[in-house]
Amino acid sequence: MKHIIFVALLMILGSYNLDAQTTIKILVQNSNTREPLSAATAKLMPLNKTAIADTTGIIVFEKIPNGTHTLSIYYLGFADKTIRITTPLATDSIVSILMEENEEEEEEEVIVTATRISRTIANTPTRTEVISGEELTEKGNMKPGDIRMLLNESTGIQTQQTSATSFNAGIRIQGLDGRYTQLLRDGYPMYGGFASSLSLLQIAPLDLKQVEVIKGAASTLFGGGAIAGLVNLVSKTPTDNRELNFLSNVTNAGGIDLSGFYSEKYGKVGLTVFTSRNSNRAFDPAAIGLTAIPKFERYTINPRLFIYANKTTADVGVTFISENRTGGSMNYINNNGNGFYEKNDTRRFTTQFGVTHRLTESSNIQFKNSFSRFDRALHIPNYFFDALQQSSFTELTWNKNGSTLDWVIGTNLVTENLTEVPNGIDRKRDYNLNTFGVFIQNVWSVHENITIETGLRGDDVNELGFELLPRISTMFKITPKLTTRIGGGFGYKPPTIFTEDAERRQFRNISPIDMINARNERSKGLNWDINYKTKFGDISFSFNQLFFYTHLAQPLVLSNTSGTIFAFKNANGSLDTKGMETNVRLTYADFKLFIGYTYTNANTHFDNAKQWLPLTARHRLNNVLMYEIEDKLKLGLEAYYFSKQRLSDGSFGKSYWITGFMAEKLWEKWSVFINFENFTDTRQSKFDKVFTGTIQDPIFRDIYAPVDGFVINGGIKIRL
Repeated sequence: MKHIIFVALLMILGSYNLDAQTTIKILVQNSNTREPLSAATAKLMPLNKTAIADTTGIIVFEKIPNGTHTLSIYYLGFADKTIRITTPLATDSIVSILMEENEEEEEEEVIVTATRISRTIANTPTRTEVISGEELTEKGNMKPGDIRMLLNESTGIQTQQTSATSFNAGIRIQGLDGRYTQLLRDGYPMYGGFASSLSLLQIAPLDLKQVEVIKGAASTLFGGGAIAGLVNLVSKTPTDNRELNFLSNVTNAGGIDLSGFYSEKYGKVGLTVFTSRNSNRAFDPAAIGLTAIPKFERYTINPRLFIYANKTTADVGVTFISENRTGGSMNYINNNGNGFYEKNDTRRFTTQFGVTHRLTESSNIQFKNSFSRFDRALHIPNYFFDALQQSSFTELTWNKNGSTLDWVIGTNLVTENLTEVPNGIDRKRDYNLNTFGVFIQNVWSVHENITIETGLRGDDVNELGFELLPRISTMFKITPKLTTRIGGGFGYKPPTIFTEDAERRQFRNISPIDMINARNERSKGLNWDINYKTKFGDISFSFNQLFFYTHLAQPLVLSNTSGTIFAFKNANGSLDTKGMETNVRLTYADFKLFIGYTYTNANTHFDNAKQWLPLTARHRLNNVLMYEIEDKLKLGLEAYYFSKQRLSDGSFGKSYWITGFMAEKLWEKWSVFINFENFTDTRQSKFDKVFTGTIQDPIFRDIYAPVDGFVINGGIKIRL
């Protein structure tokens, strides 16, 4: 009798378990055409089960326990969809899912890495702008030799020229000085300190996959220096298909650009190689006797090796850049005569090594290391500045991707050492900075429409103390077409003499930093943006509105200490920048229209006095119209407006427009392009002075408008 009862209980329990499980069938279709979407991916949470649609658009989940489940559907080119399902379902019932096509397919599918947690740009709480694909190619046609134009034509970003003769420039985001923007290469901060000098002029875009820009305080992500934001240059990596590209470009200003890029994957090994030669003759369009574009010659080589194992991937690369650049008097350069000159001889050598080991299906550890050796000798009449900067970046992180939580926990060490050759005039400005940091980041999908990203970093900087940097960003998907993000954080920047002000003076008569009394510059920032996308018939429309605010306490300023001697000191007060960026994009058939407006209200508050921050345009307009027949023809017309700017001497510059036209004709394996940059020939020398004094001893004014004027460039691109 006992055995019979036991068997009966087992049968009852077995029957209960079978009844408590069910099968879910899903039909995935295009909402417009009702066509089945084969290969659509569905994920069932919290069971973490994944299935793929068959050729009829049907997805089947079997043996699912009864209850309420969250179902997420993904399909390339369509907006993600998430619903809730309560089981058991009616017998043989099929859940119908209608997917809506993305208004901006390319933007939705871009994966961003600058936030450390790789997500599509549409699902990242931190507002990230990405220049990739066709846009990157089009901007590369306009300036194949460097990335200045690629960045300068984005709203809220300005590449500020710091030398009238060497063409040197820095990145300004939302009005803040270039030293407050952190420049990365594949997540490695290799362009800081002295090495940031001339970097914008020495990075060619041919081997870039995309450029990621985060505006606002981002020091929590990669450490000090990202008060205004960060720019991450993402390199191309090998794929199963070989890529072999060549570019040749010439300009009417005497410029020649020759670049080549090769990429291929051979089973478990991959290789990329980038090489370039860039040069220009001395160019003086204003006929004032001084170069607007200096004479230079630059060589670059960058090979990278990739290794792929079952659970481990690794890559190692080296980059070598050699450049000789001479600007100044045309008589000196062409005839070896008298006159002012500025010579910059640079050698840049960097290494990059990274290895990732997968621990489980959802977690891995990653080790990264880079080393940079930047040697620059700057010579002007009766003065030289010659220094070697050696820096390194070492990082170890643990990453975990979950159904609702993503984690990054890590530690890093950043070293920076500068050794100056004595010049007999200035005191040596050698320094040695070591920064040890620990950080933690988290992305939490609180709800299908709410995602929160948080971060906390602690950095200890030798001689300068400890910095605690919290950060938070939240994304709300109000409707499938309307999204808003709000976020803020703290930032800091160790004191350095390598600023735009020091560059304008060629570092002459500038004392070393007084490390006993100097303090880190500290900031607080806040961003809020609203993003809306829709369609009006055949017209696609997208709108993004950003509001920003940054407060920087006790910034480092250059002060006259005695006679002709200057020194950097923490100001008695603060500076702030606030404003907004508006971006509108309209697409109709083969036409695309981009309209951007930036309002920047940047002011200093030193010694209880408020002043307009120099070299910051309050109003700026970006207008670009593109006509494109895919894989056949591209035509682009652009116009940019800059309102007047306050200069460092208290005067004001003039407002101006810059216009351009670009055309490219494409065939299967090659294309030809031509670009008419600044065809209205807007030049500062036409409506204002570039310098005062004599050609032998010029006193340079702030450069707030183009000095090179109308330049035509054109060339050929070959794809094998």
